[in-house]
Amino acid sequence: MKTVVVAGNPKPDSRTLDAGIRLARLLGADPPEVLDVVTLGPGLLGWGDPAVQQAVGLAAGADLAVFASPTFKASYSGLLKLFLDQFASGEGLRGVVAVPLMLGAGPAHALAPELLLKPVLVELGATCPAPGLYQLDRSYDSDSGAADYVRRWGATITAAAASRAQ
Repeated sequence: MKTVVVAGNPKPDSRTLDAGIRLARLLGADPPEVLDVVTLGPGLLGWGDPAVQQAVGLAAGADLAVFASPTFKASYSGLLKLFLDQFASGEGLRGVVAVPLMLGAGPAHALAPELLLKPVLVELGATCPAPGLYQLDRSYDSDSGAADYVRRWGATITAAAASRAQ
């Protein structure tokens, strides 16, 4: 099963990226392929950049993709939005099993992955068989949030991704 972590944090090697990798590993990918969107730079501002197109192909070719973002102004990052704008509507992520993951400073935005990130992934053709995951950025690496999520939803997510892989 090909698993890709897409991190849309404006800081390279961020906690967001780390949280995405941790979740992917809990879902059975070791190691997952990693796409730190910030490394694509200004190529995201236009169309046809070869590095961006390669990154789009990597995400579109995944069986399972964790889309991770920090929470900015109660939504996912503009950087992730620029990347997602590179995909064709309705088909760019067709068949990819996607998990929306967001990190934030407090519980007030806990529904952001479900209400804001998941709908755009579905619009691009992804299948999201489970709710999105929200974690506190100060404790994502020490609390049981991701492990609890995988205990509840892991079999559903991996079964969906495995069916694509076949």
